Amino acid sequence: MTEQIVLGDSRPILVREAQVRENLSMPAAIEALESAFRDWAHGRATNQPRQRVHTPQGTLHLMGAAWTSKGYIGYKAYFSFPTGVRFHLALASAHTGELLALMEADWLGRIRTGAASGLATKYLAREDAATVAILGAGAQAETQLQAVCAVRPIQQAFVFSRTPETREAFAQRMQEQLGLAVQPCESAEQAVAHADIVCTITTAREPILQGAMLRAGMHLNAAGANSLARRELDAFAVGRCERIAVDDPQQARLEAAELIVPIELRRLSWERVQPLSHIVGGLLPARQAPEEITLFKSLGIALEDVAAAATVYETLQQG
Repeated sequence: MTEQIVLGDSRPILVREAQVRENLSMPAAIEALESAFRDWAHGRATNQPRQRVHTPQGTLHLMGAAWTSKGYIGYKAYFSFPTGVRFHLALASAHTGELLALMEADWLGRIRTGAASGLATKYLAREDAATVAILGAGAQAETQLQAVCAVRPIQQAFVFSRTPETREAFAQRMQEQLGLAVQPCESAEQAVAHADIVCTITTAREPILQGAMLRAGMHLNAAGANSLARRELDAFAVGRCERIAVDDPQQARLEAAELIVPIELRRLSWERVQPLSHIVGGLLPARQAPEEITLFKSLGIALEDVAAAATVYETLQQG
């Protein structure tokens, strides 16, 4: 049962974390993002890059988007302080501005981040990709593996985390959840050595994925860093990628240190960085050759949040 809150003449619903988990599956999230990105490519959606308000103690993060063809507009806001991170999302009608729902958005953010990697993997990874490496085993890693498994016939996964207990617990949990062999590894090199797909989802400030680790035909999802102070891939790794896509090029120019550093070193240009929406929307081709190394630099954008929230809202309305 959803809770009603009164705001003016409207009666939006209040959606708790447990309800988001119950009403947003990974396949549904990937499908929602695919539809929203396709519409964005053809002018039927918009996205506003993240803005940050800093205090000596913490930061307020704000991001908004409109999925006009579906009739939704909304924003996500979250507070990151030493005491923790708190997320919420407001979803409204794009026609009237009527507030439709207020959602707790921790799990929503995790699953849409995974779904973005899943969507990119669907269009950029080889069709026969069967092995995946997950670098990082924290709160966001679970949905990365779920998403890749939803779009490719994965037979083996490898996971590396700096803490042995963390990577071993992740391997056991995901093996039970997905019915998939998941091997904990002692280094990033070991995890990547036999992987067709690599997902980086860490808080690393210095690159953990080096260009020397890459092989022809790989697909990379770099999803952990969204500030200029953090990089998961070094400039050599980015330089080896024939195809580079981002969820929002405008936001990438503000936050994607993995791309900004090689551009400043003149090893890359923004002209080579493609919007994932244009690939999904058919304006640009997907993977063109089996030997290509492809990269999706994920920043986490508001349109992904609005699309995922719209799915939750519609499912609750139907129920």
